[in-house]
Amino acid sequence: MEKYSSVVKSPIGDIIILADDNAVNVITFGARDVEGLQENSISQLAANELTQYFEGNLQAFSFPMAQEGTEFQKEIWQNLLKIPYGETTSYAKFSAHKPLAIRAIAAANGRNNIAIVVPCHRVIGSDGKLVGYAGELWRKKWLLQHEREVAQKGQTELKF
Repeated sequence: MEKYSSVVKSPIGDIIILADDNAVNVITFGARDVEGLQENSISQLAANELTQYFEGNLQAFSFPMAQEGTEFQKEIWQNLLKIPYGETTSYAKFSAHKPLAIRAIAAANGRNNIAIVVPCHRVIGSDGKLVGYAGELWRKKWLLQHEREVAQKGQTELKF
């Protein structure tokens, strides 16, 4: 259970970081009651790294993270970490190693509780359209544009 919290003010709204003694467990845009929770070194490190990310000075995160999930979900979340900064992949390509499990993979992607850092926002529809993002599609679009601009890959305004 999370014992600590930090809040990051970002261009896409407040980001809530929840951590325990060992790792960050949740990063969300959603409203969470964090009253009474203090920061710890892990939540502070995550907040600092997210701030650097939004400033365009960080492309890979180093703080410890651990989220609850099944072995299958954890495998999918690990695979999300392999999608390069500033790039996207489709659900079809992302699930090519298990094509019959595309819906389960998409569901696991949707259950990711560590927004931005475990980059589920980098998975888009096969037709290039933005689809499904728990943090709302306008945030997904902003994150993808931000990463492409920082990485200097392609256009800075994505055409979805």
